[in-house]
Amino acid sequence: MRSRKHPSRARRARPLLLSALALAVTAPLLPGGAGGASAAPRPDYAIRVDTAATGPDISDSMYGLFLEDINFAADGGLYAELVRNRSFEFGPADHASYTPMTAWSEASRGGATGTAAVVNDGERLNETNRQYLRLSLAGDGAGAGAGFGVRNAGFFTGMEITEGDAYDFSVWARTDRPAGTELRVSLGTEDGTPLAADAAVSVADDTWTKYTGTLTATASAADGSLTVTAGGAGTVRLDMVSLFPQDTFLGRENGLRRDLAEHIAALEPGFLRFPGGCLVNTGTHEGYQAPDWPRERSYQWKETVGPVEERAVNHNFWGYNQSYGLGYYEYFQFAEDIGAMPLPVVPALVTGCGENRATDDPALLARHVQDTLDLIEFANGPATSEWGAVRARMGHPEPFGMTHLAVGNEENLPDAFMERFAEFREAIEDAHPGITVISNSGPSASGPTFDRAWELNRQAGVDMVDEHYYQSPAWFLANNERYDSYDREGPDVFLGEYASRDNRFANALAEAAFMTGLERNADVVRLASYAPLLAHSQGTQWRPDLIWFDNDASWGSASYEVQKLFATNTGDEVVPSRATASPGREAPITGAVGLGTWATSAAYDDVAVTAADGRTLLADDFSAGTGQWSPTTGAGTWGVENGALVQSDLTSTENMLVAGDPAWSDYDLELTATKRAGSEGFLIGFGVRDTGTYYWWNLGGWNNTRSAVEQATGGARAEVVGDGTTIETGRAYDIRVEVRGRTATLFLDGREWGSFTEPATEPFRQVVTRDEATGDLIVKVVNAQDAEAVTSVDLGRRARVGRTAHVTTLHGDPDAVNTETERPIAPRESVFRHAGNRFTYTFPPHSVTFLRLSTR
Repeated sequence: MRSRKHPSRARRARPLLLSALALAVTAPLLPGGAGGASAAPRPDYAIRVDTAATGPDISDSMYGLFLEDINFAADGGLYAELVRNRSFEFGPADHASYTPMTAWSEASRGGATGTAAVVNDGERLNETNRQYLRLSLAGDGAGAGAGFGVRNAGFFTGMEITEGDAYDFSVWARTDRPAGTELRVSLGTEDGTPLAADAAVSVADDTWTKYTGTLTATASAADGSLTVTAGGAGTVRLDMVSLFPQDTFLGRENGLRRDLAEHIAALEPGFLRFPGGCLVNTGTHEGYQAPDWPRERSYQWKETVGPVEERAVNHNFWGYNQSYGLGYYEYFQFAEDIGAMPLPVVPALVTGCGENRATDDPALLARHVQDTLDLIEFANGPATSEWGAVRARMGHPEPFGMTHLAVGNEENLPDAFMERFAEFREAIEDAHPGITVISNSGPSASGPTFDRAWELNRQAGVDMVDEHYYQSPAWFLANNERYDSYDREGPDVFLGEYASRDNRFANALAEAAFMTGLERNADVVRLASYAPLLAHSQGTQWRPDLIWFDNDASWGSASYEVQKLFATNTGDEVVPSRATASPGREAPITGAVGLGTWATSAAYDDVAVTAADGRTLLADDFSAGTGQWSPTTGAGTWGVENGALVQSDLTSTENMLVAGDPAWSDYDLELTATKRAGSEGFLIGFGVRDTGTYYWWNLGGWNNTRSAVEQATGGARAEVVGDGTTIETGRAYDIRVEVRGRTATLFLDGREWGSFTEPATEPFRQVVTRDEATGDLIVKVVNAQDAEAVTSVDLGRRARVGRTAHVTTLHGDPDAVNTETERPIAPRESVFRHAGNRFTYTFPPHSVTFLRLSTR
């Protein structure tokens, strides 16, 4: 879905389930989707469904959303404020280029002059709003409206202003002129073209007072700006300069950008997880204590509620400033507005996201535990309670009805985390026994941290564990059965963050294939949310993302279309089914070999590749130079020194030289490696098929804190197996990699370091669910391969289904990407008229297909 920000151009998506008549009249037939050929081809696949059996119930909240302020998702995005740096609090703590005047410039009318300075002194608006703008006016200039002041350029390319729309202006101001000072407020383009009639605001005296006005746009522009000037002489102080569109989601004050909120609401989410993410578990856990207190704090909910002018701004982990205009109250309100269960995340006082430290201050820990209890009271307490009263004063006297709360996010120190988590959990369960307290398993899908975290979670008997992973499409296609073996009596799984590492349709297909496994294991996986949710196209720190936007428009990625299809057609219970496997899924690991480094200088020598039958495939002692090797990734400075191949550039990352044949299989790679200098160790490539498809053994990676084998597919890497091995400088290591079929075994100095077997990548996946309200069977099939899949579907003799099936299909080029102007991946609806207990259906190549079969 793509939409503009305004009513005439933004429509909610039509329901996927249209009437049979409408489908028959309007829907085109998909390639192979409508059947009807006189001679049916022989099936490639068979799906058998046991309609008499019942599988797991699917949680009403199965598919939800994770909203974190990354990629300018909040300020400059979902939060509808158009003024950037409205309280003059920006600074180098947010970003090296920021100053208190970021997005602001001086402005003059009628030749008036003066000075504009951001001040931090005893005249501030309040103790949490540290800085304000002081205008010192010369009192010169000529003509009506003459004055001196400032202009705000908004976010990125300017404010999006639409003709006919109304915008609410507000400012906190004071003046030292006894007779008062008039402010002139205007909207215009970068070249000075007016966009609205000016508004006049009279500042009465020298006490901080909020002044408001409304501007109605007389023209449209994408490069709008807000100008505020003061006439006369004297000193005028300004703070919290704001311009808000009245056309917010559901018309709420301090509200949300409507088109983005509607895209989110169209997903019909079962829950909303907020506010992070790395925002939660990074930075100091100290709260805002004084006007000059450092802003690199973890996200703490009490700083984000109450009047917006009293909310302390903070450095954003993702490299910009966060105003907290979109705070906990607004998150709870939004969850309620879209019918989603609120699921907040609070810090456990163990940092993650590369920081990796745990607090040792009992008083600080006790304060955060109490803050969490206060949060539950804010959400659920009566309006007569201390924090319930705060909620009521903000406009919501009734409780929000929160039932789930997560403590911590992606901590890399599982033992330290669990010690602190236990204190939170005990306090919450004692005071609020109805709250489900969610733990987590670290930042990866596997590895020592993941294994230890799950061990501790099982020992503690936690209710639910939050898993996070970002992987390659191949990983998702190969790990459909991930949850088949999970303990049915153990903790439930909350898959709080996952995505395939790109936004092409191929990535969405891999995610869809994986989601069939989530549904099949709905008795274990109770909640799941793709991440990140939002990304501004001009301010992106992370890719992939579900919904993209700029200042004017928003559009759903291919993954958005997949998530929406699954979320709006989930069903209530799984119906047991099975499908035949694809041919060729057991192909061996094949590829050349590689040598590389990451921010490290290393020397390699005596490289030998020997086939399993004893033939020598490659032997190089570099006495003849580097002629057998060619670069595939990165640059680096490679040469032969003292008879060894050396990479000498300590700043070069992700570089690798490759030798051999991409068709090699069943071989041994042997070499000697020595780290000369730098922050990491060695990159030993094998199974190298092209620049984006390979394995490498990353020895001494992640600043020489651990080692792992990573698999790259399409340029995206996923960890396969790892441990805590580090690499010493100046020491020669004997390295050996044995590749046999789909298994690789790795040896370091003659001792087995580890091994793995590549899981079979399966491009054809399915799951069947039942919708209790309609009685429909929903057959969901993903065909993530180049060829169509002719498939026989057998529902069994006892199934009673109609001859007509309603079909929704996502189908397209695997490299297709949805953009602001192009939507190649969008649902197509059709009718299949040859259904029944047994039928054959042709699933198009690179497609996701939902067949709704009526049993009534």
